[in-house]
Amino acid sequence: MAQGKILLKPGTLWTSVKERTKHALQCGALLSIPTEFEFVEQDEVRFLVRILSNLARKDAAKQKQKKQTVSSGKDFNPFLPYEEDLFVADISDTHVCILNKFNVVEYHLLIITRVFEEQESLLTVEDFVAMLACLADFDGLAFYNSGKIAGASQRHKHLQIVPLPLTPSGVQIPIEPLLASANQDLIATIPVFPFVHAFATINPHWVKSPLTTAEATLECYHKLLRAVGLDAVDGKSGAYNLLVTREWMLIVPRSQEHFLSISVNSLGFAGALLVRNEQQMQILKDQGPMTILKNVAFST
Repeated sequence: MAQGKILLKPGTLWTSVKERTKHALQCGALLSIPTEFEFVEQDEVRFLVRILSNLARKDAAKQKQKKQTVSSGKDFNPFLPYEEDLFVADISDTHVCILNKFNVVEYHLLIITRVFEEQESLLTVEDFVAMLACLADFDGLAFYNSGKIAGASQRHKHLQIVPLPLTPSGVQIPIEPLLASANQDLIATIPVFPFVHAFATINPHWVKSPLTTAEATLECYHKLLRAVGLDAVDGKSGAYNLLVTREWMLIVPRSQEHFLSISVNSLGFAGALLVRNEQQMQILKDQGPMTILKNVAFST
């Protein structure tokens, strides 16, 4: 059983998310980025591709962060302290849940550590306790971008969670049709994926008792790391994306942050990609979304 204490009262998180989102929008703390979307098909997957309408606010905030870093001589950390207006809930004695300030997906949450830890450090049992506690409250996709190459924009350790379904119609997650083809080994692979990865099913009941099941979830995570050759050294491993639902876990080692200017984070491997403009959308259509994923991962 994991040590520590869960502070989140069961059944309260989703209500808090909606209430705090309304508050943060009204006071201007939450700066949602509007998008349009379309589906692009390749290799049996209908990829959901969002095109950003306006990045001006996020770009301006990045410039402000850079100035603060230069003037203070140390990296700006938006999570220490976090903006009170973005606070959603205390999850545990080690983690807090806040809104993603520049969200593209509605109700996009960040699960951040109360004290600074490097984003490239390995996940801990406390991280999994916090993740499972959130997934117990509403059905979502949790993910971890391990390091800048994997799409992380901040050094302070943070997991993320978005509510399901990801798509407005059809399957909950675009890659879902491929998951049934995974071989039945404890640590499996998905035949259609043209890149190095490892996949495992997990017990959907684990989310009901995070303190007792986090160790088992952590063990599964380490098996996935070993399966793709990401053996840890000094508490760190190579860059990777980790995706977790109530029912499965997927890990993909990363070779680069973007391909032909298109950045990819964990959501890309769920089948949800983001482009900044029409030019990038055309590149994505010409290359194919699965081809882009292969190029930012390691080709098999």
